[in-house]
Amino acid sequence: MAEVLYYAIPFFVLLLVVEFLSYRHVHDDDLVGYEFRDTRTSLTMGLGNVAINVLWKFVVLAAYVGIYELTPLRLSPDDWWTWVLLFFADDFSYYWFHRVSHESRAFWASHVVHHSSEHYNLSTALRQTWVPMTYFPFWLWMPAVGFEPWMVLLAQAWSLIYQFWIHTERIRKLPRPLEAVLNTPSHHRVHHGVNEQYLDRNYGGILIVWDRLFGTYEPEGERVRYGLTTQLHTFRPVRVAFHEYVAMWHDIRRARRLRDKLGVAFRGPGWTPPGVTETEATRG
Repeated sequence: MAEVLYYAIPFFVLLLVVEFLSYRHVHDDDLVGYEFRDTRTSLTMGLGNVAINVLWKFVVLAAYVGIYELTPLRLSPDDWWTWVLLFFADDFSYYWFHRVSHESRAFWASHVVHHSSEHYNLSTALRQTWVPMTYFPFWLWMPAVGFEPWMVLLAQAWSLIYQFWIHTERIRKLPRPLEAVLNTPSHHRVHHGVNEQYLDRNYGGILIVWDRLFGTYEPEGERVRYGLTTQLHTFRPVRVAFHEYVAMWHDIRRARRLRDKLGVAFRGPGWTPPGVTETEATRG
């Protein structure tokens, strides 16, 4: 079922080309648009993520199957309400995975890749981590409560497919009822913003209701500036993939006490222990 995402890749590329061509025919100074080196880096990061996940998904599947076989609980895919529960369970899991990925540096070191572009277009959606293992813990509860492993993988795939199209500036706002419930391009632009009021907001996957419920929602107001609070200024894929791990490791080595070392790894990305200068600005 994870392969569903791979089948969508040709459509991703087609839509990316259409969006790129739209910038050539409609000029708007308020839109960032495309830049060749940035897009090339995003596509390289995406291809690397796909290649790594080909192997990693076997580990994930094995863990899901093991948990599912150990639990006595079962949720039948033949019951319609199981699919409703699956949709909300997956989206809830994604919200917390995404939120922790911004609030804990060890997780942010993986997720920062997706925020490292100063552009915001459909190629940005493909700028994905080469260390995808950080999402793993957040879905383990689902096979434990009786969702079949293939259903969990399918839900993860449809969530990522949905999130592709919201990485665009070409769509301003959807009708209000949809903006109230769904994660939209407007909501997700806020999430990618480095404006002070936009930091650490709008974590939702398909739904924006979790952000409204847990107090992390912020509507789009002033023009969004994209990237990191201290921009990375590189198009080298290996540096994009691992720069925050290197910075975090340096800060861990410089921290004196074990408590501080653990704090560097697991507290917020902007936290450093007393007496240690932050290697890089890491929030964004």
